[in-house]
Amino acid sequence: MTSLIIGIAGGSGSGKTTIAQRVRADLQASAPTREQVVIIEHDAYYRDRPDITYDERCKLNFDHPDSLETELLVEHLRSLRRGDGANVPVYDFKTHRRAAETRRVAAAPVVIVEGILVFADEALRKELDVRVYVDTDADIRAFRRIRRDIEQRGRTFESVREQYYKTVRPMHLQFVEPSKRYAHVILPEGGENKIGIDLVVGLVERQATVRPG
Repeated sequence: MTSLIIGIAGGSGSGKTTIAQRVRADLQASAPTREQVVIIEHDAYYRDRPDITYDERCKLNFDHPDSLETELLVEHLRSLRRGDGANVPVYDFKTHRRAAETRRVAAAPVVIVEGILVFADEALRKELDVRVYVDTDADIRAFRRIRRDIEQRGRTFESVREQYYKTVRPMHLQFVEPSKRYAHVILPEGGENKIGIDLVVGLVERQATVRPG
């Protein structure tokens, strides 16, 4: 089995996860007997930093490409494409540490990789057969990130605001937004773009039918 690998990028809070989940649901609905479509989050590959304190980890720039062990993700995608599995890291966003356990991901016909920086690294881009950029207005992305970080990651509003102005926005302008030029498809309006999602699903289905394996 040869996996078709889809990359879904876009700014923090753009709706990448929603798009990935809807694409997976639509693909499985169109072919219910096929193996499950796999989703891998680039965020799971944040580098583990046990050498520094929690307070020091909180100050790290998590929106810079160097904060991610992308080389390990590339290795895992190549393994999945060969039909082998991969032990994907599990990252704890409250402690900013990797967990001791990993998540075993089996090979599947379609692998979706989502994250803000999946188009920023050349080696990773080369592994992506279909590249989708979710283009959502900055104010909507900011409010979504604030809500997520407070409700799901135990952050305070003050810390989220400080991080947004210090690293999130500058890194978006430096790395994320420019990576849009590598997309095959640009989806405005995030997860609300039903027509766009349908087009992506159709593109993936066509690509899957012509690939060997």
